[in-house]
Formats: sequence, C-alpha cells, structure tokens
Amino acid sequence: MSSVPVLSVRGLTRTYDTATGGLTVLKGIDLDVRPGEIVGLIGPSGSGKSSLLHAAGLLERPTAGEVRIEGEDVGALPEGVRTRIRLGRIGFVYQFHHLLPEFDARDNVALPLRIAGQTPAAARARADELLTALGLADRLTHQPSQLSGGERQRVAVARALANRPRLLLADEPTGNLDPATSQQVFEALHDVVKQTGVAALIATHNMELAGHMDRVFAIRDGHLEERPAESQAY
Repeated sequence: MSSVPVLSVRGLTRTYDTATGGLTVLKGIDLDVRPGEIVGLIGPSGSGKSSLLHAAGLLERPTAGEVRIEGEDVGALPEGVRTRIRLGRIGFVYQFHHLLPEFDARDNVALPLRIAGQTPAAARARADELLTALGLADRLTHQPSQLSGGERQRVAVARALANRPRLLLADEPTGNLDPATSQQVFEALHDVVKQTGVAALIATHNMELAGHMDRVFAIRDGHLEERPAESQAY
C-alpha cells in the first residue's frame, strides 16, 4: 500500500450558522485514506459524516483545516480548479442512485466519460468493463426501471468509477436496500476497490458492513474515534 495518502485531512473543522448561533459538527478532524483502502465512517444522523464527505470531496469548504488530494493542498484553490479536481479525481456514490431513466445501464456509466471528451466507443467499452466487474454483464442494455434496487446501485458505483478517480466517496450507498442486497452491493464495491486501487471513504449506518472495512471511525461530538476491526474481510 502506498505511503502517500490519496486523501489527507488535518485539523478539519466545520461550523454552521444557525438561528441560535454557530453549530460545530467537526472539531479538528485528522484522517488519511490510502490507495486500495476502504475506510468506514459511522455515527448517528447529524454527527457530521456527510459534512466530512463534502469537505473531502471539495463540495464544501471547511471552516478551518487542510484537505489534500494525493499530496496537493486543495483547500485554498480557486473554485474552478477544485471543480476540475472533483470531476477528474473523485467519484461519488449516494444513497439514491440518481440514474437517468431514459438511458440504459451502459449509457448511464458512459455519460461522464463522454462529458470528459472520450469517444462513444471508448466510453461504452469502459462502461462495459466496469459493469461486468460489478456482475452486470447481462444488464448492459437494461434501463433503470428494468433493474432491481441493488443492480441500480451497482450501476451508480460503476458510474462513479468511470473516470478512474483516485478517491471514492460514498454516503450511505446501501441505505435504501434490504440486508441481503446491501451485502451483495458492498461485496461488489469491496472487490472493485481492491482491484482498482482506488481509496474509498464510506459513511454507513450498517454496522455489519462496517466490520468488513479496513478501518472504521465513529464521529462522536465532532471528533473521530477509531473502532477495532471485528469481522473477517471478504
């Protein structure tokens, strides 16, 4: 495993303005995520998991602290540069898949590649490669309405990986799925992370799945507390 983290945050603080004053949800967070590593974030709703993901994914600027992507300090960069880094080096998976209903699985995954300037043939070849790796070789031309919930979420994972990001951020990626389907989706995600070497930071309420991650941190009162790994890896 590389000694240089894909994601490194130091002293990360996030305070929101509320009607009753400032609400600080992150208080000096330090965290590294390295290539091929799956790091889990657990904690109750409102604890700051999404705030940490948004800061790490350059969707929001923290109140204080440093965010580095592959060693580059990206916190003070102009928004246009941060957008290019986000599009080129970071992939996102959310609780809801957000697939385009009029596109089939292949074209949903190929879309970010086409936006990035790849030819239709190259984009579709990459989409086929990812969907096959995620167990969807026989679903390439199915539209989202023809796919199960777990299949739709795997398409969303493939789309997030389409541009070969170095960092994958997932916010409750199995939150809308039943336990058996959640496990299937996570196993597929786990395997593709290990195969590609992407660094993954995953927020989840699913403690069983969290036990299969390389490291797990709980957010408590704005601070990270590392939890021991208790389950066997896949």
